[in-house]
Amino acid sequence: MKLLRYTHLNLSLLLFLLLGGWGTFFYFAVIDEVMDETDDALANYRDIIVGKILADSTLLASEDRVIHSYSIRPLGPEEAEDYRERFYDAEVYIETEDEFEPVRVMKSCFMASDLKYYELELRLSTLERDDLIAAIFKHLVALYVVLLGCLVFSTRAILKSVFRPLDRLLEWLKHVTPGQPAPPLDPHTRILEFRTLNRAALDMHERAEKAYREQKEFIENASHELQTPLAIVRGKLELLADHDNLTGEELKEIDDMYRSLNRAVQLNKSLLLLSRIQNGQFSQTTEVDLNQHVRQIVELLSEVYEEKQMTYAIQENGTCTARMDESLAHTLLNNLIKNAIVHSPDGGHIDVRLDCREVEISNDGTAALDPQRMFSRFHKGGTHKESTGLGLSIAQSIASLYHIGIGYRYDGRHHFLLKLAN
Repeated sequence: MKLLRYTHLNLSLLLFLLLGGWGTFFYFAVIDEVMDETDDALANYRDIIVGKILADSTLLASEDRVIHSYSIRPLGPEEAEDYRERFYDAEVYIETEDEFEPVRVMKSCFMASDLKYYELELRLSTLERDDLIAAIFKHLVALYVVLLGCLVFSTRAILKSVFRPLDRLLEWLKHVTPGQPAPPLDPHTRILEFRTLNRAALDMHERAEKAYREQKEFIENASHELQTPLAIVRGKLELLADHDNLTGEELKEIDDMYRSLNRAVQLNKSLLLLSRIQNGQFSQTTEVDLNQHVRQIVELLSEVYEEKQMTYAIQENGTCTARMDESLAHTLLNNLIKNAIVHSPDGGHIDVRLDCREVEISNDGTAALDPQRMFSRFHKGGTHKESTGLGLSIAQSIASLYHIGIGYRYDGRHHFLLKLAN
């Protein structure tokens, strides 16, 4: 989840809860105030009626039957002693409209001029109060929705403006590639933290670029410096092997030294290639026909390893193409096919299947490889002495560079599967 969306979501949730809590509190506060006003009106009405009764005792027998109505009934001494004034909501039947209407009821006790206690029941219509409460509720909900919507959209607009320098920095980082010129980045912004972050990113890029160039130069120089003495030693061994006075044992020792030297040369080339791949030094890409490369590799390796008397089958179910560096495509397929040949028993069978987006290479084997270590550098799954232990590691690095899935399974035979990115 993006930082803008995450921040906006949390702020929106906070605003939703705060405005909801505030709206609920305001609604019930208004309702309570309206109820208090109604009860105060009833209390004032009671004082007026009781005052008139005390002035004219004949009113004790009167009763008002309109909506603003009252009734009086006598109370016994025991009932009057424990009497408590109370308010509650009720309904009364209105004959003129033939329906029940809501009223607020107040029951109170007073002593008349005859020194007897009476209960005064007052009823006040609450039609206007209920309409007022309904109107308050509707307007409060509308205000809540409009206010929340305005706050949510305005908050998102403000956050989007605030995070714009960060978006530019992230977009800049996406286009930064070691060994390639970096796109321009304006580090100036009104926000101090983003200015600091931009400067840190630019400084880090400069240091990374410097380290990349130094590492690249070191690897290339080391490789070239190693190749020269290795070539000299190999040439001297060849001259030494041409002497006529060497014994068979000495020729065998020279042959072993020559083989070891060739392995060192191959190891040096493989390490240099692996470093160049991981440093992203292969930037040129073309549409590569993998079918053609598979046919060429199988034809060449079948001659190189003719003594193993292997059989080969290429199943082409479609033209398989990949957009990548052509030399790396060849190396990827060559390493996997060579690995299958080298680690197969003599007289074994190699199958290569090509679909539109898949390449599967299968070979005979007696035991499954360790999936946790098979792509590690210098790990040898077999006992082949000339293996450098870097073939599968190089294959995985090339596959990762071009987002190609590389998988392995064993069902009595070894199967390596390449899944090309769409």
